[in-house]
This record gives sequence, C-alpha cells and structure tokens, in this order.
Amino acid sequence: MTIDTNDILNSILESLSRIDYIHPEDIPNIDLYMDQVTTFMDTQLSSTKRYADDKILTKTMINNYAKNNLLPPPVKKKYSRDHMLMLIFIYYFKSLLSFHDIETFFGPITSRHFSSVSQSSGLSLEDIYREVFSLEEREMEHLKADVSAKFSRAMDTFKDCPAREGEQEYLRLFSFICELSFDVYLKMRLIEKIADQLREDEPPLKKK
Repeated sequence: MTIDTNDILNSILESLSRIDYIHPEDIPNIDLYMDQVTTFMDTQLSSTKRYADDKILTKTMINNYAKNNLLPPPVKKKYSRDHMLMLIFIYYFKSLLSFHDIETFFGPITSRHFSSVSQSSGLSLEDIYREVFSLEEREMEHLKADVSAKFSRAMDTFKDCPAREGEQEYLRLFSFICELSFDVYLKMRLIEKIADQLREDEPPLKKK
C-alpha cells in the first residue's frame, strides 16, 4: 500500500478552507414554507455534504426537531428568520450531541431570545448568531495549525517498527486518525459534561 501522506494533509487543509457558514444577510427577510426552508438549507450548505445525494435537511427532520423541543413550531406553517437561525445551529450540533443535550443548550436561548416565544430582552437571536460565528475565522486558523501539528507528530511514529513495504505509511496515517478521533472524543465528553451540569444547576423550563 502506497500512501502520499503529504497529499492527504494538503487535501484536508484545502477542504477546511472551503468550509463557510450561512451569513445572516443570506437568509430571506420573509417567512418561508417548509419546502422553501429545505431548499434554502440544501443550497447554502451543499459544500458540507460528504456525498452528493446526502440530505442537509428534510421535512421529517424539521418535524422531529419541533417534536423534541429543539425548534418552536411554525406560525401558520411558515418559518421565520429565527427559525432559520435555530436550524443552522441544530445542523452543526446534531451530528455530535443527543437531542436531549441540544434541548438543554437551546432552552434558555429559545425562551429568552426567540422572537415569537420570548419577551424582548434587547438581544436578538440574530445578535447571538453573529457574535458566535464571528469566532469562526480565528477558530479555523487555529484548527489548521492544530491539524498540521497532529499530522507532524503522527508522521514521527513507528520509526523503529519493522513493517512491510508501504505498511509504515499506513500505520502513521492510522496514528493521525487516532489523534483526531481522540480530540473529538474528549471535546464531546466535555460538552456532555457541561450539559449535565446545566441540568443539575437549573430545573427544566416549564412548557406553556
């Protein structure tokens, strides 16, 4: 097995550079029906798909989010800008966390800042969205540096290990995969710990 490890790293860093988020200015200023919501999300987040036929968002997904208290129900079957912002947050959270944990994090946001649910607090959901995603550019540069450092460390493994031709390259690549996986694992455990602590510190919000 012959592996061009440098080509793999360059490909990873290039793919990271193509990742972007939906800017608030891109979200329509009018309320949308379900089909319009799914079309918009699929178009805006198409670059994040792993496979061409992957679905970013479906009607079933949206209904499940509402059923699991992650998303307030639509008003007269239409979804507002706040709904769209919440759906974007959910999109990034759902691949890592359970609905229960996401509900824990979103509960205070929805009750205090979602326009059709909360009283005005002076801080809109769009304000929160802009503030959070303003960190994205710096975080991406940190991530690239971290990935490169992990890759460099992994390429130094198995130096003195007897291996068949091409096997050493794969073992080093496996080391890199393990480093990335362990990093994700630890961060997931950390987020889950925060969710558990929030549930202990604050009673669940009463449903109206």
